[in-house]
Amino acid sequence: MHWLSLLRPGDWLVAALALAFCAAAFPLAWQGGAAEKAVIRRGGEVFAELDLSRNRRIDVPGPLGITTIAVEKRRVRVVSDPGPRQYCVRQGWLERAGEIAICAPNEVSVQVSGGKAAYDSLNY
Repeated sequence: MHWLSLLRPGDWLVAALALAFCAAAFPLAWQGGAAEKAVIRRGGEVFAELDLSRNRRIDVPGPLGITTIAVEKRRVRVVSDPGPRQYCVRQGWLERAGEIAICAPNEVSVQVSGGKAAYDSLNY
């Protein structure tokens, strides 16, 4: 604790400003752009591109059965899937660009795309 006595008022001010800058920049760096469309893939190929401004449901056939995807209020989700663990259904509503739900056993995925993708470890 001896080093605390070496800090001057200007040092505390710089530290406080740096902390405030980091706190303000954090949400800006991690947010995605506005969601514009949902890209649905089946077996790695694009099955459909849905405009998020129009509410609708679409059934996507896969090796295990039908995966149902819904678009409502500029967001998209997997409503039902024949996969055993239901991870993609539990993913919930996808609203920001870059978010994705993957139904691996049925080889179906839904990805939200827009102007700017959210930061994640793959983009780094």
